[in-house]
Amino acid sequence: MKLYSLSVLYKGDAKVVLLKAAHDVSSFSFFQRSSVQEFMTFTSQLIVERSSKGTRASVKEQDYLCHVYVRNDSLAGVVIADNEYPSRVAFTLLEKVLDEFSKQVDRIDWPVGSPATINYTALEGHLSRYQNPREADPMTKVQAELDETKIILHNTMESLLERGEKLDDLVSKSEVLGTQSKAFYKTVSTQHLPPRCSLQRTVAACCFWHSLL
Repeated sequence: MKLYSLSVLYKGDAKVVLLKAAHDVSSFSFFQRSSVQEFMTFTSQLIVERSSKGTRASVKEQDYLCHVYVRNDSLAGVVIADNEYPSRVAFTLLEKVLDEFSKQVDRIDWPVGSPATINYTALEGHLSRYQNPREADPMTKVQAELDETKIILHNTMESLLERGEKLDDLVSKSEVLGTQSKAFYKTVSTQHLPPRCSLQRTVAACCFWHSLL
């Protein structure tokens, strides 16, 4: 079981703003870690953008899951994990982090904040502590049980795209992806892969691909 990323974002009317993020990319190739982090940010922003306020959702892509929780006040959180990680614990973590964040960071700073300006230092600790969900169990037991029937499940990243919309176009227009990351995505996406290997084709959106391990 593995947690790769934990992010706090703000779902604005015009765009999604990344407020704070923590990553564990130790399992990826050293030379690709910066690109992996950029793709995690790209993925998190895309999922929040396509999710409605007041909803929880999980986006499945082969062996991986992206869990998102968008509150009614536009504050959002995203956890990127493998599919062995318990969804209940992931959503408990998101609820805990967003509640904590909203108490420590003034709401007026959410729409204009950035990782450099937001003073919230707990994400790295939460990401490390929750790597072992068993350690989180005592905390989850005191939480109200999450009604998993209310969690929206998307079977692929592509299911989030609008009709006629292409992931390639979103990648090329992204402001969070660097030139190197976009070039790597283009190289991978043009490889001749079997239809079931959508993970490799949507590497930029999911940021987990076996060729980097």
